[in-house]
Amino acid sequence: MSIQQSDVLYTAVATAENGRDGRVATDDGVLDVVVNPPKAMGGSGAGTNPEQLFAAGYSACFQGALAVVARQEKADVSGSEVTAEVGIGKNDDGFGIIVKISATIPNVDPATAKELLEKAHQVCPYSKATRGNITVELAV
Repeated sequence: MSIQQSDVLYTAVATAENGRDGRVATDDGVLDVVVNPPKAMGGSGAGTNPEQLFAAGYSACFQGALAVVARQEKADVSGSEVTAEVGIGKNDDGFGIIVKISATIPNVDPATAKELLEKAHQVCPYSKATRGNITVELAV
């Protein structure tokens, strides 16, 4: 199900110059970073890269989804951490990404933590946007 323009609550705007070997900045100036390919891909690794930025956004978004699900389930996720590992590699039609979402949730048992992660994966906007397009592994 898609949202309509009238339902948009916020729009982020970022502009890239020179792709993977340049800079990216948001229209409000809050983010302005040099981007370079990582050394593993032949770059200098001197700046951040799109995969790191995607991992940062996905982990933050997923943590928010986890909090929403936890409130609904009356579970305590205080002190939890969500880590997103984003890999890039060649696939049949160029390049693709793969993601591993790991969470540490100290106040619930492992089975509950796994259930919360699976539910968060259903409501997280990043998960919804990538569903069916990339492999996402969930780990507690």
